[in-house]
Amino acid sequence: MDLSSIFKTVSSQLTVQKNVLNEADDYNHDHGDNMVQIFDLISNAVSKKSSEPVADQLAYASKVVEKEGQSGSAQLFAKGLAEAASNFTDTELKPDTLGILVKSLLNVKEEEPPKKEKGSLIGSLLSGLTGKKEEAEEAKETEQQKIGVDELLRAGLAYYQAKQDGSSDTEAIIGALLAASPMGGSKHRSMSGSLIAAAIMGFAKPNN
Repeated sequence: MDLSSIFKTVSSQLTVQKNVLNEADDYNHDHGDNMVQIFDLISNAVSKKSSEPVADQLAYASKVVEKEGQSGSAQLFAKGLAEAASNFTDTELKPDTLGILVKSLLNVKEEEPPKKEKGSLIGSLLSGLTGKKEEAEEAKETEQQKIGVDELLRAGLAYYQAKQDGSSDTEAIIGALLAASPMGGSKHRSMSGSLIAAAIMGFAKPNN
């Protein structure tokens, strides 16, 4: 598992859906174009630093996107990449840590790096994507959870609503994650955020 493969996959998925994302963007009608540009930049950046630690690859990508990105989304992802770099210091990239990458990239609002406590709502929801469904079912508010109360409630409601509507576990979990992310604030960003999260978490599956 390496960042280059992950981000190439994300970029590919966004390219396929570029026109759909543009149409969903009621403001500038260019969200798909922007997202493809951003993840092409990220993919190329980490490829150039592939021999370096994951944290250094992410930090470099953050600087590239901040400098060369041409949209508000680019600055959001530059911030997310910087957060990911911090969170991956002394941490390996593997299926169990893919949730850290997703949460960091999407700027999920937590007051400190993700924890592994069983009661952490977002952590528990994401664990369902790596086969630990029993933890996803036990997700609830605890004193260890560090996202705000409003975000927590929105995340929980999004998760249970999705489950009630018959969505798959993956869709429900990603929906809850986006509820605690600024990416969930608009239709087009929510769509791209879902594509990104699904593409990354797909690497947790045994065949990847």
